[in-house]
Amino acid sequence: MSDWPILSTVTFLPLVGVVLILFTRDDNETGLRNIRNVALLTTLFTFVVSLFIWVNYDPADPNFQMIENHAWLGTGISYHMGVDGISMLFVLLTTVLMPLCILASWAAITHRVKAYMIAFLILETLIIGVFVSLDIVMFYVFFEASLIPMYLIIGIWGHDRRVYASFKFFLYTFAGSVFMLLSIMAMYWVTGTTSVPVLLEYDFPVNMQYWLFLGFFASFAVKMPMWPVHTWLPDAHVEAPTAASGVLAGVLLKLGGFGVLRYSMPMFPDASYYFAPLIFALSIIAIIYASLVALMQTDMKKLIAYSSVAHMGYVTMGMFSATTEGIEGSIFLMLSHGIVSGALFFCVGMVYDRMHTREIAAYGGLVNNMPKFAVAFMIFTMANVGLPGTSGFIGEFLTVVGVFQVNTWVAVFAATGVILSAAYALWLYRRVIFGALEKDSLKGLLDLSMREKFVLYPLIVLTIFFGVYPEPIFAAIHGPVAQIVQHYDAVLESTKNIALPVY
Repeated sequence: MSDWPILSTVTFLPLVGVVLILFTRDDNETGLRNIRNVALLTTLFTFVVSLFIWVNYDPADPNFQMIENHAWLGTGISYHMGVDGISMLFVLLTTVLMPLCILASWAAITHRVKAYMIAFLILETLIIGVFVSLDIVMFYVFFEASLIPMYLIIGIWGHDRRVYASFKFFLYTFAGSVFMLLSIMAMYWVTGTTSVPVLLEYDFPVNMQYWLFLGFFASFAVKMPMWPVHTWLPDAHVEAPTAASGVLAGVLLKLGGFGVLRYSMPMFPDASYYFAPLIFALSIIAIIYASLVALMQTDMKKLIAYSSVAHMGYVTMGMFSATTEGIEGSIFLMLSHGIVSGALFFCVGMVYDRMHTREIAAYGGLVNNMPKFAVAFMIFTMANVGLPGTSGFIGEFLTVVGVFQVNTWVAVFAATGVILSAAYALWLYRRVIFGALEKDSLKGLLDLSMREKFVLYPLIVLTIFFGVYPEPIFAAIHGPVAQIVQHYDAVLESTKNIALPVY
């Protein structure tokens, strides 16, 4: 196993499916079915191979494992891959969601099926590449390239305002990343290397850290997204096809949070401490503001999109508490949100395929003829609220506990978001699921098909399993998180005489 380049295999395996699809005819129903089958089997095989990463990962070793390092562009830039417990879990999250996205697209996508499946498989390769890169230039290439297939998926297979939404998504995220590129160039000029393990050990001057932090955070904040650079997200979700919304909420938003944990906090600890009060303020605004806006929505997708903005507020708040509980809670919340929000978008897509509307007012009483759907939707709604016994509770609870150790008032304001999330989520569920089945257009709706069960049931199992038994996740992330916290505290202790804010 030590000689097998498992990370490269998992990263580029979806491209094998791309090649097979390119040579598959798409001018008849048999060919289209073969294309869908190839895409599904490729993503399933990628998931199976990714399990070997978990099997071979040693949670007792917090350092990077399964290292692959080869010369690439010269002058210190290399093809460098590796995983720790944090990135390993995000790789698994990606490989779990992708087969479900293909299944969710099975009947919904009927034109340009070949191009659609190719775009999704390329997107999987690029997302996994972000999580396993240990060269900062390589990370940037994967990070930026992931915009392209998602831009195309929204712009070609989206809804009425798809072109506007796709351009807005691309311009927001690309504009922020320009500043990150400038920071990467500055780091290379100073250190002479782009190796992430080396950069993690380098002690950047405090004044330089401020600018580097802002450059990276400009990109990560848009990606998560944080208030006030969040406005691209609701438009992207509303106009995107169902599977694209699932992968956007499930994985792409996590690239920003992962970037903060991998780069911003470990490499720029003094700047992270300096800007923490600002991040707390933006996080609280995101939690409360986005929750209130969600309460006013009439479109199911837009409501869930604003819910994602609020949940990402908890993530940033937990990370910048710089406590073990806060950071572990933020990671757990990102993983849980990837499962739950993806599932919620799949649920909305299933009723949209039947009714061709996302307006909440068009529904009501679905429990009467879609009881299995009602149960699945209830589980994911409760997890989104943070009900104990679901994966959503653990992450939110730990982030609040972590920030409480640093600033009591921030924790108090954050706790109000739990109440507001219950208000908008239960309001949505009540309007869509409960009540009498009075609308004639709803009376003929059928319950979940076998394909839809294969999409939702695995996510139900994961939501409940990790809500009851989260130990496998904490065992994987505890070592890397402890390293981040220890390094953060040690650096701040060595620079305690520098004029840094106290909060």
